[in-house]
Amino acid sequence: MLKPVKKLAVLIADICGSTALYENIGDGPARQLIEKGIATMVGEIAAYQGLLINTIGDQILCTFPHPEAALQAACAMQNAVKNSKFEEGHVLQIRIGLHYGDVILENNAAFGDTVNVTARVAAIARANQIMTTKAVFAALPPDLKEKTHQFMSADLKGKLNPYDIFLVVWEQDDLLTTCFNIPAPRRTQVNKDELALFYCGQFVRVNNERKMVTMGRGDNCDIIVHNNYASRQHVHCEWRFGKFFIVDHSINGTYIRFSDNTVISLIRQEMILQGSGAISLGHDNFDISTELVEFLINPSA
Repeated sequence: MLKPVKKLAVLIADICGSTALYENIGDGPARQLIEKGIATMVGEIAAYQGLLINTIGDQILCTFPHPEAALQAACAMQNAVKNSKFEEGHVLQIRIGLHYGDVILENNAAFGDTVNVTARVAAIARANQIMTTKAVFAALPPDLKEKTHQFMSADLKGKLNPYDIFLVVWEQDDLLTTCFNIPAPRRTQVNKDELALFYCGQFVRVNNERKMVTMGRGDNCDIIVHNNYASRQHVHCEWRFGKFFIVDHSINGTYIRFSDNTVISLIRQEMILQGSGAISLGHDNFDISTELVEFLINPSA
């Protein structure tokens, strides 16, 4: 007999750094702290017509009737955890993944490809981030789409084709902030549909005519970065399908800090660049300006 299938939005959230908590503050206090963090997240589910499926360790899985409700719940969870006062000044951080599709609900459990994809998306997210998929983005109203930005194309385990991954801006401060710690790109004319890269006085354009620029320690790179953490052929930016991609080839990874202060790390992955910010090769230190490649994109009107 076929199991009933429902089209649902699935949310998976987990507490970051729980292993370190057990080591740093002890088993009992860590468990109590994690339980309070879980309770804080669970407390936001019902307000958005959600259903808690299960909690396992430091993770929760829940479903919602529509992506809009799931995304709103995810933002509410992030804000609730951020604003909670935990004992002895401890701070918890969570990461959340969302996906939308067919789900089998049976015996207080959720099954199916949608659940599996959600788990993969949640694993991509870093602390304080909400990541989602094109299926969720496509079903959102315009006001929520404005908070959701396509950031990368990821190869998910078990999937033949890459998935477009979207980052949700959930903090009000992020919507109002232009740039915190990133040096402003030089005042150079940047044409429409053009990516400008700045490094130590060097200015390079990526556009429909020059479709690729390479960066690294190697002498044959277009931008030679003087950074011991960088690989010889570390990363490249390219114009593809009307978008600008950054593609990492390195051992230590590439870190991108956007103007809203969001930091994304790539290790043998690629993502779509938008807006402006800074790129750090090999480590996530954005305080050494001489090692940063600044970027600015002027999209078509």
